[in-house]
Amino acid sequence: MATRRPVIAANWKMAGSQQLGEEVLEKFKLLPSSSAEVVICPPSVYLDSLQQQLSKHSSELVNHRISLGAQNMSHQEFGAYTGETSGAMLKEFGCSYVIIGHSERRRMYGESSDIVADKFIMAQKMGLTPILCVGESLAAREANRTFEVLNGELNAVLDKVGIMAFDNALIAYEPLWAIGTGKSATPEQAQEVHAFIRQRLTEISPFVGEKIRILYGGSVKPSNAADLFTRPDVDGGLVGGASLNASDFVNLCRIASESE
Repeated sequence: MATRRPVIAANWKMAGSQQLGEEVLEKFKLLPSSSAEVVICPPSVYLDSLQQQLSKHSSELVNHRISLGAQNMSHQEFGAYTGETSGAMLKEFGCSYVIIGHSERRRMYGESSDIVADKFIMAQKMGLTPILCVGESLAAREANRTFEVLNGELNAVLDKVGIMAFDNALIAYEPLWAIGTGKSATPEQAQEVHAFIRQRLTEISPFVGEKIRILYGGSVKPSNAADLFTRPDVDGGLVGGASLNASDFVNLCRIASESE
């Protein structure tokens, strides 16, 4: 992974609990140190609890880099948008990151690539680092349209903000056919797509293309993590189901640290 620090981001989705947060931090305290950057993205109602837990255990977690992230945010700064959460609110509860354009948001809630790009812009305006999710459906992969789909999703952001905005962002490749299915892209498939994404950005800016961290998201678990994380363009993982098991998640962070 060259000199890029690996990142393991936990996406709890609409699951987890305050107790899970406590269990994860207790497990980290048993791990002497880890070089991987860790981002925990719980449902927004648990951000306050996790912020307090991180503060309470801060002296025992000095050898770990653990940050809070959100799973979603509004593309509006403030106003009469019932049920939405602004970037400023997320910052107030200690968030440093926010997941943008997850496939479930695109597919289930109709978020277009244009709205995703606006959220990306707003996240950065509010001082948050966006984790931009991109990925193809099974139908697109079987039709050999993977790179076409990814190029379109990247261009939606690039066309609005330009390449330098990616100097303060992460990208997560999440093949839709591997999310919540138990299936995972092979390490070779993941590397091929990550290399494409990196090359696409490198064509515009070699500096940004080499520096940006690209995470794999699609049924990442301890049994396949080592093979994935040692690929040259895979810089960690956006973890769903395995992040709901404290032991599995901390083990993934250890594996990522060892692959650096």
